[in-house]
Amino acid sequence: MQRTSQKLFELFDQGTEILQSALRSSYLDAMLENAENVIDGQVAVEDGVPDQKTVEKLDKLYQELKLKDADAETIRQVIQLSFLKVIRKDAIQANHQMTPDTIGFLMAFLIEKISKLDRPYSIFDPAVGTGNLLTTVMNQLEKSSSEPVHGYGIDNDPSMLEVASASVTLQGLKVDLFHQDAINALDIPECDLAVSDLPIGYYPLDQNTSNYQTRAKEGHSYVHHLLIEQAMNYLRPGGYGVFLVPSNIFQTKESQSFVKWIHSVAYLQGLINLPAELFANPNAQKAILLLQRHGNNSKQAVKVLLGEFPSFKKPKEFSDFMQEIDQWVKMNLNK
Repeated sequence: MQRTSQKLFELFDQGTEILQSALRSSYLDAMLENAENVIDGQVAVEDGVPDQKTVEKLDKLYQELKLKDADAETIRQVIQLSFLKVIRKDAIQANHQMTPDTIGFLMAFLIEKISKLDRPYSIFDPAVGTGNLLTTVMNQLEKSSSEPVHGYGIDNDPSMLEVASASVTLQGLKVDLFHQDAINALDIPECDLAVSDLPIGYYPLDQNTSNYQTRAKEGHSYVHHLLIEQAMNYLRPGGYGVFLVPSNIFQTKESQSFVKWIHSVAYLQGLINLPAELFANPNAQKAILLLQRHGNNSKQAVKVLLGEFPSFKKPKEFSDFMQEIDQWVKMNLNK
């Protein structure tokens, strides 16, 4: 019988707590050490730390845990729960927060609907963080198709990439991770899909944006505009970019040039607001932006997909809205 992600998390977390005490480290470092032990199948010891008694305790725990026997989605949830505890224990800064599963599943649903899934697929995230959103989508795509999905993730934060690396290794997913500033040239092939929960704000290194159409005419440029442009550069003709963006993305002083750039390379196929209940501050509301790169028989949808997901507390309305999206895809996109 398969154990729940909560039970597995409790066992995995015991290992993290034991290691944090033994190593006198941050919770994040202890969690990563714990994950490496599970991946390697043995407890790493350096200069006699942890001691023999602790090693024996961890060995016994890992025999009970058997995390590698769990399916990829369950393992993703264990790592997610572990990182949520890291955020709490280590007081991690806000821009390292994970994309909530509710949002990840909505993005995965949309990507699953627009993708043909009749051949091996590639997908990348230019702001991959801990890899939670990317692996949520990959697990969903692999569940819907017998075809393999290859992922690529880029981030300039080494700690977040270490979490992503442990997560994809434990899940057994094919993901290549790159530690770099995603505004610079990327060392990835053209992909079928891009997905990202984009950082919001200004990009400080103006000298790196000289080749970008979406750069600000004066002052710093919006980093989410730049990353969307960069992502579209690495999509195959007809490929889709699915981005989590501020709901007011088309109501800022930079939106005119941003829209002009979109029309030059892509079709704006949809903008769906997430349920307002997910955001304590209405100004912080986000939306899912759907862009399709020009080429390969792609065309502008007759009717752009606009609207707002109903409240999760209204299952009938929510289900009806999902069916509307399904119908919209059939009527407007090449299947």
